[in-house]
Amino acid sequence: MVLKGIKIGVVEINEASTQKLLLGSPLVSVEVFKEVISSLKEELDDHRLSINDNTDEIQSSFALLCELDKKIEKIAERLDELHLAVNGGKAKKEFKITPLTNKEKEVFMALYSLGEVQPFVSYRQIAKKVRSSENLVASYITNLIEKGVPIIKKYDGGIAYIKLDDLFRQVQAKENLVGVNTVLSYWM
Repeated sequence: MVLKGIKIGVVEINEASTQKLLLGSPLVSVEVFKEVISSLKEELDDHRLSINDNTDEIQSSFALLCELDKKIEKIAERLDELHLAVNGGKAKKEFKITPLTNKEKEVFMALYSLGEVQPFVSYRQIAKKVRSSENLVASYITNLIEKGVPIIKKYDGGIAYIKLDDLFRQVQAKENLVGVNTVLSYWM
């Protein structure tokens, strides 16, 4: 190992002094070298501790944000309940959906069918069902939202999970707003 241009304490180690050190010339005493190494070790330990403190702070902030997200979801659910109570249990909401492409309909149907099994689904699950990439599915989901399909999104552990709005799901089942040709809607 060759040391070049390093300043340690008062002693500067350059190429010439490194070669003297390697040839056995007593340029730096062992005690001075040990002191310099121990001071470097102390500085590195301090730096490591500050990094650990920052990491702990980031983790606690993330946990707090997840907790706040859960509380916001509960508040949204209660607001929906209050809204239904005030309107006499009838939530009249009109959905205006712009016509979807065939691939958007396929992604919609994957989201719809996966949503029957579990409340929220990930882009990965939809991508697997439609045999496409997650990025492409994310693009199609964005198109669905832009075309008026009400999709609810939440994050858990840094992963996005989505579902169709419950009221929209019910109206879609009755009126086929999206215009998906399924066996059931074909016969109606």
